[in-house]
Amino acid sequence: QVQLVESGGGLVQAGGSLRPPCAVSGSVFSVNDMGWYRQAPGKQRELVASTTSGGSTVYADSVKGRFTITRDNANNTVYLQMNSLKPEDTAVYYCRADVRRSWRYTYFEVWGQGTQVTVSS
Repeated sequence: QVQLVESGGGLVQAGGSLRPPCAVSGSVFSVNDMGWYRQAPGKQRELVASTTSGGSTVYADSVKGRFTITRDNANNTVYLQMNSLKPEDTAVYYCRADVRRSWRYTYFEVWGQGTQVTVSS
């Protein structure tokens, strides 16, 4: 069974930093897009940042210049470096990936269980 394993959330003061990793667990043939999303209480889940297997990246306007997504393709792991955190960054952060078990099959979407990030003012 393919899963995404997240960690590295927590409580941090405004202006602080976190770098949660997300790793693909289980046997996969390849991993395409990987990304981080977040959902604050009472709000819809939104894209924070994503990266392709080739290294192209996309960021939400609200995090540009503060967050950086990086990827270790050899270990199917993606990191979200979050700097200059603000209280409005408080949310549950979810990892997402498009994975493929075999060359015979198409890609399918996998989500992590989520990790809480709380930024105090």
